[in-house]
Amino acid sequence: MSKLSGKVALITGSGRGIGRALALKLAGDGASIVVSDLDETPAEETAKEIRDAGGKAVTCIGNITAPDFGDRLVKTGLEAFGGLDIIVNNAGYTLDGVIQKMSDDQFQTMLDVHVVAPFRILRAAAEPIRMFAKKEAAEGREVFRKVVNVSSMAGTNGNAGQVNYSSAKAAMVGMTKTLSKEWGRFKVNVNCVAFGFIQTRLTTSYDDPASKITIEGKEVQAGVPGSALAALPVMVPLGRAGTPDEAAGGIYLFCIPESDYVSGQVLLVGGGISI
Repeated sequence: MSKLSGKVALITGSGRGIGRALALKLAGDGASIVVSDLDETPAEETAKEIRDAGGKAVTCIGNITAPDFGDRLVKTGLEAFGGLDIIVNNAGYTLDGVIQKMSDDQFQTMLDVHVVAPFRILRAAAEPIRMFAKKEAAEGREVFRKVVNVSSMAGTNGNAGQVNYSSAKAAMVGMTKTLSKEWGRFKVNVNCVAFGFIQTRLTTSYDDPASKITIEGKEVQAGVPGSALAALPVMVPLGRAGTPDEAAGGIYLFCIPESDYVSGQVLLVGGGISI
Protein backbone atom coordinates (compact mmCIF):
# COMPACT_ATOMS: atom_id res chain seq x y z
CA MET A 1 0.00 0.00 0.00
CA SER A 2 1.22 3.51 -0.80
CA LYS A 3 2.35 5.57 2.18
CA LEU A 4 -0.38 8.17 1.73
CA SER A 5 -3.22 5.97 0.52
CA GLY A 6 -6.54 7.40 1.71
CA LYS A 7 -5.04 10.74 2.74
CA VAL A 8 -6.42 14.09 1.54
CA ALA A 9 -3.93 16.90 0.87
CA LEU A 10 -4.65 20.61 0.39
CA ILE A 11 -1.76 22.40 -1.34
CA THR A 12 -1.85 26.12 -2.07
CA GLY A 13 0.03 27.43 -5.08
CA SER A 14 0.09 23.98 -6.65
CA GLY A 15 -0.52 24.95 -10.26
CA ARG A 16 3.16 25.69 -10.82
CA GLY A 17 6.65 25.28 -9.43
CA ILE A 18 7.23 23.67 -6.05
CA GLY A 19 3.52 23.25 -5.31
CA ARG A 20 2.92 21.41 -8.57
CA ALA A 21 5.90 19.13 -7.99
CA LEU A 22 4.61 18.35 -4.50
CA ALA A 23 1.06 17.68 -5.72
CA LEU A 24 2.37 15.13 -8.23
CA LYS A 25 4.64 13.55 -5.60
CA LEU A 26 1.91 13.17 -2.98
CA ALA A 27 -0.59 11.92 -5.55
CA GLY A 28 1.95 9.36 -6.72
CA ASP A 29 2.09 8.10 -3.14
CA GLY A 30 -1.66 7.66 -2.96
CA ALA A 31 -3.02 10.98 -1.65
CA SER A 32 -6.09 12.71 -3.07
CA ILE A 33 -5.15 16.30 -3.89
CA VAL A 34 -6.94 19.65 -3.76
CA VAL A 35 -4.93 21.68 -6.26
CA SER A 36 -5.22 25.34 -5.32
CA ASP A 37 -3.97 28.22 -7.43
CA LEU A 38 -4.74 31.81 -8.33
CA ASP A 39 -4.99 30.89 -12.01
CA GLU A 40 -7.37 28.26 -13.32
CA THR A 41 -5.35 26.97 -16.29
CA PRO A 42 -2.22 25.73 -14.46
CA ALA A 43 -4.36 24.33 -11.62
CA GLU A 44 -6.52 22.35 -14.02
CA GLU A 45 -3.42 21.12 -15.87
CA THR A 46 -1.90 19.81 -12.64
CA ALA A 47 -5.15 18.15 -11.60
CA LYS A 48 -5.53 16.56 -15.04
CA GLU A 49 -1.99 15.18 -14.91
CA ILE A 50 -2.78 13.57 -11.57
CA ARG A 51 -6.04 12.08 -12.81
CA ASP A 52 -4.44 10.87 -16.05
CA ALA A 53 -1.90 8.98 -13.94
CA GLY A 54 -4.71 7.26 -12.04
CA GLY A 55 -4.85 9.60 -9.05
CA LYS A 56 -7.59 11.77 -7.59
CA ALA A 57 -7.58 15.57 -7.78
CA VAL A 58 -9.93 18.55 -7.76
CA THR A 59 -9.20 22.26 -7.95
CA CYS A 60 -9.91 25.29 -5.79
CA ILE A 61 -9.25 28.48 -7.73
CA GLY A 62 -8.84 31.96 -6.29
CA ASN A 63 -6.75 34.49 -4.43
CA ILE A 64 -5.65 33.10 -1.07
CA THR A 65 -5.96 36.58 0.45
CA ALA A 66 -9.74 36.61 -0.03
CA PRO A 67 -11.40 36.51 3.42
CA ASP A 68 -13.44 33.41 2.55
CA PHE A 69 -10.70 31.48 0.78
CA GLY A 70 -9.63 29.39 3.78
CA ASP A 71 -13.18 28.22 4.39
CA ARG A 72 -13.66 27.45 0.71
CA LEU A 73 -10.42 25.48 0.44
CA VAL A 74 -11.18 23.31 3.46
CA LYS A 75 -14.78 22.78 2.28
CA THR A 76 -13.50 21.64 -1.12
CA GLY A 77 -11.39 18.91 0.44
CA LEU A 78 -14.13 17.73 2.76
CA GLU A 79 -16.83 17.67 0.09
CA ALA A 80 -14.69 16.08 -2.62
CA PHE A 81 -12.87 13.46 -0.58
CA GLY A 82 -14.41 13.38 2.91
CA GLY A 83 -11.18 14.02 4.77
CA LEU A 84 -8.46 16.45 5.74
CA ASP A 85 -5.02 15.00 6.43
CA ILE A 86 -2.31 17.23 4.94
CA ILE A 87 -2.24 21.02 4.59
CA VAL A 88 0.66 22.71 2.83
CA ASN A 89 0.77 26.52 2.88
CA ASN A 90 2.98 27.06 -0.15
CA ALA A 91 1.46 29.88 -2.24
CA GLY A 92 3.21 33.23 -2.38
CA TYR A 93 5.39 35.69 -4.23
CA THR A 94 7.85 38.50 -3.55
CA LEU A 95 7.44 42.27 -3.74
CA ASP A 96 10.93 43.59 -3.08
CA GLY A 97 12.28 47.00 -2.09
CA VAL A 98 14.56 48.63 0.44
CA ILE A 99 12.76 49.89 3.52
CA GLN A 100 13.00 53.62 2.76
CA LYS A 101 11.26 53.07 -0.58
CA MET A 102 8.66 50.57 0.61
CA SER A 103 5.03 51.63 0.92
CA ASP A 104 2.62 50.48 3.60
CA ASP A 105 0.69 48.57 0.95
CA GLN A 106 3.83 46.81 -0.27
CA PHE A 107 4.62 45.67 3.27
CA GLN A 108 1.05 44.69 4.15
CA THR A 109 0.57 42.73 0.93
CA MET A 110 3.34 40.30 1.89
CA LEU A 111 1.84 39.86 5.35
CA ASP A 112 -1.58 39.18 3.82
CA VAL A 113 -0.20 36.59 1.38
CA HIS A 114 2.30 34.80 3.59
CA VAL A 115 0.80 35.12 7.09
CA VAL A 116 -2.88 36.09 7.13
CA ALA A 117 -3.90 33.68 4.36
CA PRO A 118 -2.25 30.62 5.96
CA PHE A 119 -3.73 31.66 9.33
CA ARG A 120 -7.24 31.70 7.83
CA ILE A 121 -6.74 28.32 6.17
CA LEU A 122 -5.54 26.71 9.39
CA ARG A 123 -8.30 28.37 11.39
CA ALA A 124 -10.87 26.97 8.96
CA ALA A 125 -9.32 23.52 9.34
CA ALA A 126 -9.27 23.61 13.15
CA GLU A 127 -12.80 22.39 13.85
CA PRO A 128 -12.85 19.58 11.26
CA ILE A 129 -9.48 18.38 12.55
CA ARG A 130 -10.75 18.47 16.14
CA MET A 131 -13.83 16.46 15.22
CA PHE A 132 -11.85 13.85 13.27
CA ALA A 133 -9.36 13.52 16.14
CA LYS A 134 -12.12 13.17 18.74
CA LYS A 135 -13.79 10.39 16.76
CA GLU A 136 -10.51 8.55 16.20
CA ALA A 137 -9.55 8.79 19.88
CA ALA A 138 -12.94 7.36 20.89
CA GLU A 139 -12.26 4.44 18.58
CA GLY A 140 -8.84 3.91 20.11
CA ARG A 141 -7.01 4.90 16.94
CA GLU A 142 -3.98 7.19 16.64
CA VAL A 143 -4.12 9.02 13.30
CA PHE A 144 -1.54 11.66 12.48
CA ARG A 145 -2.23 14.68 10.32
CA LYS A 146 0.33 17.01 8.78
CA VAL A 147 0.67 20.76 8.38
CA VAL A 148 3.69 22.10 6.49
CA ASN A 149 4.19 25.85 6.32
CA VAL A 150 6.59 27.14 3.69
CA SER A 151 9.01 29.79 4.89
CA SER A 152 12.26 31.00 3.39
CA MET A 153 15.85 31.51 4.42
CA ALA A 154 14.96 35.19 4.02
CA GLY A 155 12.73 34.60 7.05
CA THR A 156 15.25 32.60 9.09
CA ASN A 157 18.36 34.63 8.16
CA GLY A 158 17.09 37.93 6.70
CA ASN A 159 17.72 39.25 3.21
CA ALA A 160 18.47 42.80 2.10
CA GLY A 161 15.67 44.33 0.01
CA GLN A 162 13.02 42.00 1.42
CA VAL A 163 11.98 43.44 4.78
CA ASN A 164 8.33 42.70 3.97
CA TYR A 165 8.86 39.16 2.68
CA SER A 166 11.42 38.33 5.38
CA SER A 167 9.10 39.57 8.13
CA ALA A 168 6.22 37.51 6.78
CA LYS A 169 8.28 34.37 6.39
CA ALA A 170 9.72 34.77 9.90
CA ALA A 171 6.16 34.93 11.19
CA MET A 172 5.48 31.53 9.64
CA VAL A 173 8.12 30.04 11.93
CA GLY A 174 6.27 31.43 14.96
CA MET A 175 2.94 30.19 13.64
CA THR A 176 4.42 26.73 13.10
CA LYS A 177 5.88 26.44 16.58
CA THR A 178 2.70 27.70 18.24
CA LEU A 179 0.36 25.37 16.35
CA SER A 180 2.63 22.41 17.02
CA LYS A 181 1.86 23.03 20.71
CA GLU A 182 -1.85 23.74 20.25
CA TRP A 183 -2.55 20.82 17.90
CA GLY A 184 -0.29 18.15 19.38
CA ARG A 185 -3.25 16.80 21.36
CA PHE A 186 -5.03 16.25 18.04
CA LYS A 187 -2.06 14.24 16.68
CA VAL A 188 -1.16 16.95 14.15
CA ASN A 189 2.49 17.36 13.19
CA VAL A 190 3.11 21.02 12.35
CA ASN A 191 6.44 21.77 10.68
CA CYS A 192 8.07 24.38 8.47
CA VAL A 193 10.35 24.23 5.43
CA ALA A 194 12.56 27.26 4.69
CA PHE A 195 13.84 27.39 1.13
CA GLY A 196 16.99 28.95 -0.24
CA PHE A 197 17.45 29.45 -4.00
CA ILE A 198 14.98 27.22 -5.86
CA GLN A 199 14.44 27.44 -9.63
CA THR A 200 11.01 29.09 -9.85
CA ARG A 201 9.56 32.29 -11.27
CA LEU A 202 10.57 34.03 -8.04
CA THR A 203 14.25 33.34 -8.55
CA THR A 204 14.68 34.16 -12.24
CA SER A 205 16.67 37.24 -13.23
CA TYR A 206 14.91 40.61 -13.28
CA ASP A 207 15.71 40.65 -17.00
CA ASP A 208 13.75 37.46 -17.64
CA PRO A 209 10.14 38.11 -18.74
CA ALA A 210 9.11 35.15 -16.55
CA SER A 211 10.00 37.21 -13.46
CA LYS A 212 6.99 39.43 -14.13
CA ILE A 213 3.87 37.78 -12.76
CA THR A 214 0.25 38.90 -12.87
CA ILE A 215 -1.86 39.05 -9.72
CA GLU A 216 -5.52 39.73 -10.53
CA GLY A 217 -4.65 41.87 -13.53
CA LYS A 218 -1.77 43.72 -11.87
CA GLU A 219 1.77 43.05 -13.06
CA VAL A 220 4.23 42.37 -10.25
CA GLN A 221 8.01 42.31 -10.56
CA ALA A 222 9.41 39.23 -8.86
CA GLY A 223 12.81 37.67 -9.55
CA VAL A 224 16.29 38.49 -8.28
CA PRO A 225 19.28 40.52 -9.49
CA GLY A 226 21.43 38.78 -12.06
CA SER A 227 24.43 39.27 -9.79
CA ALA A 228 22.79 37.09 -7.15
CA LEU A 229 22.31 34.27 -9.65
CA ALA A 230 25.92 34.60 -10.79
CA ALA A 231 27.06 34.18 -7.18
CA LEU A 232 25.21 30.89 -6.64
CA PRO A 233 28.22 28.61 -7.29
CA VAL A 234 30.08 30.42 -4.51
CA MET A 235 27.17 31.01 -2.10
CA VAL A 236 25.66 27.53 -2.21
CA PRO A 237 27.90 24.67 -1.06
CA LEU A 238 26.19 22.31 -3.53
CA GLY A 239 27.01 24.81 -6.27
CA ARG A 240 23.61 25.52 -7.79
CA ALA A 241 19.98 26.39 -7.18
CA GLY A 242 17.60 23.59 -6.26
CA THR A 243 14.93 22.24 -8.57
CA PRO A 244 11.20 22.33 -7.75
CA ASP A 245 11.28 18.53 -7.35
CA GLU A 246 14.13 18.79 -4.84
CA ALA A 247 12.27 21.50 -2.93
CA ALA A 248 9.10 19.40 -2.90
CA GLY A 249 11.15 16.57 -1.44
CA GLY A 250 11.82 18.67 1.64
CA ILE A 251 8.10 19.17 2.21
CA TYR A 252 7.38 15.51 1.45
CA LEU A 253 9.53 14.42 4.40
CA PHE A 254 7.05 16.13 6.74
CA CYS A 255 4.02 14.55 5.03
CA ILE A 256 4.88 10.86 5.37
CA PRO A 257 4.47 8.53 8.37
CA GLU A 258 8.21 8.54 9.07
CA SER A 259 7.79 12.05 10.51
CA ASP A 260 4.94 11.16 12.88
CA TYR A 261 7.05 12.06 15.93
CA VAL A 262 8.51 15.24 14.43
CA SER A 263 6.73 18.52 15.14
CA GLY A 264 7.53 22.20 15.61
CA GLN A 265 10.66 21.98 13.47
CA VAL A 266 12.13 24.18 10.73
CA LEU A 267 14.00 22.41 7.93
CA LEU A 268 16.36 24.50 5.80
CA VAL A 269 16.39 23.36 2.18
CA GLY A 270 19.10 25.49 0.64
CA GLY A 271 21.85 23.29 -0.72
CA GLY A 272 23.96 23.69 2.40
CA ILE A 273 23.62 27.45 2.98
CA SER A 274 23.64 28.04 6.73
CA ILE A 275 24.30 31.77 7.19
